[in-house]
Amino acid sequence: MNTDTLAGAATNLGGKIKEGLGSATGDKTLRAEGKADQLGGQARQSYGDAKNAVEDTIRPAIDYARQFIHERPFTAAALGGVLGIALINTLRGK
Repeated sequence: MNTDTLAGAATNLGGKIKEGLGSATGDKTLRAEGKADQLGGQARQSYGDAKNAVEDTIRPAIDYARQFIHERPFTAAALGGVLGIALINTLRGK
């Protein structure tokens, strides 16, 4: 878990408490603030979850590429050159 996920969960919980207090006291403003806090907390928590998902899927690929480059530098350079030429030809329309 990252800080965005935790902060989002905390904001969401605080919003639920505000909404409950607003409902109990009949304060519509406090209740609306609680709902807004919940929405913001859920958004930040979703952002944190997405960040975790990207980190979990991208990190192994980056680690593999680094290991490949370290173990086979000439093969990696040749592969990079071929991909570069292919990209240039694609952008030129050939």
